[in-house]
Amino acid sequence: MKRLLSATALLLASTGLASAEGKLQLYNWGNYTSPELLAKFEKETGIKVTVTDYDSNDVALAKVEAGGSGFDLVVPSANYVPIWIEKGLIQELDLSRLPNHANIAPEWRDVAWDPGRKFTIPWQWGSTGIAVNTKVYSGDINTSAVFLDVPAELKGKINVVPEMNDIVALATMYVGGEPCSEDPEVMKKARDALLAAKPDWISMDYGATERLSNGDWAASVNWNGSTMRVRLNTNGDVQYGYPREGYPLFMDSVALLSDAKNVDEAYRFLDFIMLPENAALISNFARYANGIAGSEAFMDPEMREAPEVMIPEEHKAAGVFLPTCTGKALDYITAIWTELQK
Repeated sequence: MKRLLSATALLLASTGLASAEGKLQLYNWGNYTSPELLAKFEKETGIKVTVTDYDSNDVALAKVEAGGSGFDLVVPSANYVPIWIEKGLIQELDLSRLPNHANIAPEWRDVAWDPGRKFTIPWQWGSTGIAVNTKVYSGDINTSAVFLDVPAELKGKINVVPEMNDIVALATMYVGGEPCSEDPEVMKKARDALLAAKPDWISMDYGATERLSNGDWAASVNWNGSTMRVRLNTNGDVQYGYPREGYPLFMDSVALLSDAKNVDEAYRFLDFIMLPENAALISNFARYANGIAGSEAFMDPEMREAPEVMIPEEHKAAGVFLPTCTGKALDYITAIWTELQK
């Protein structure tokens, strides 16, 4: 027999004071969710969070679009959020259920990919650049030539993360174009640069944090937070370069799926991560900045001065938030990527 609730327990439950005994399914990028954050959330709410990893925006989108994923929350990048909204895969948030929404930093409250922050909550933001072991290569690392015109020291030792939009954007900017270009001549130059460079790459793979840390790779196109973790693992041997020709900026944000089953639990989690001390837990683990005001005070000291997190002034102008590519631009990018995968 099920044990009957006592009158006191029933009263607590009815007033919302009892610990929740729910569950939550979070679909997030791999190696990106703080175990300390999850433990704290479960201790305070009684809600058990199960995290399922993905390694690219396209994989996440395809999985959820296929239906029946069972996930409640997902963490797409900025240029993918409009796609999720257009396809009806995420739902508009009830901001009355998110009192900590006011903690979003002013610069992240009204963003191009989600005006008024109606659909998403900031998770982490950063950049895509070049991670290089400077014991192997001591040349200029602030250029996409590191992977598009590979120096002799790095041939056969450099990886390229297989994130389509980032890689094609880097190549497009390297040849003088803009992300989402519809100029066939520009896109042909980007294609040619990528195809010519590919024989000098060791792989197109994720897992840069581990493979750079243990010396399997000497360099990789990589994200800034992952590179900071590598730098700490390698006593500063691996440094992060910001391509002067242009490099992508990103913000990954949490969204509530339209077919989410654990909606109440999802709202509690969303509000929880907008507390500055909790947002800092995410940053301290993944080593990226977040969009929550006041979280810096709770971050590890090295985060406040890390060159991978605090973009040096001389490199700020080259950073670009990628737009959502459509039409001819998307056709060109997809065609280039398909050819590059062969």
